[in-house]
Amino acid sequence: MRVVEGTAEIDDVGTFVETLSAIGDRYGVTVQAFDARYVVDRAHLQLAVELATRAHDRSDAIAEDFGVEILLYAAGRRQINRALTMGVSEGACPVVAVIVDHERMDTHVGKSEQNGIEAAEDDVREELTAMSTLGEYDPDRIRSFFDVTDTELAATAGDLPDAVRERVALLPVEK
Repeated sequence: MRVVEGTAEIDDVGTFVETLSAIGDRYGVTVQAFDARYVVDRAHLQLAVELATRAHDRSDAIAEDFGVEILLYAAGRRQINRALTMGVSEGACPVVAVIVDHERMDTHVGKSEQNGIEAAEDDVREELTAMSTLGEYDPDRIRSFFDVTDTELAATAGDLPDAVRERVALLPVEK
């Protein structure tokens, strides 16, 4: 998994998503973009990718599209329309995109496959203005989206990112 961070001035979400999808198709990888304000850290995305890959490999995926499956896990939700809140939006948007080759995740990655992932990463980077976005979230926005209560946070030794990763990890249990 590769992560690309930045901002984008998005005039049309559909066009932006199609551009990223075309990059993925060109290099045989999946590119999924998120509104970075809903992503707590890299571990959040890594867990979502791992669980989406496992579901896909077991033919137990919620969505047919692997990128949408990643989005569902990252959002900790089974409903695509609710998970789409984590997607990019029109206007100035902080973006974090994951680039994944799920067909090669558990095998040795050769030089040519690595070059494809790197090339996709370079092309995605060209669509964004470079900027650090991971970890730049509003705790109230995150708590609201992931339904994390004061009681829950007080009852655990973990912090807000831990609670979010728990939501991601629990999605398969809700199936």
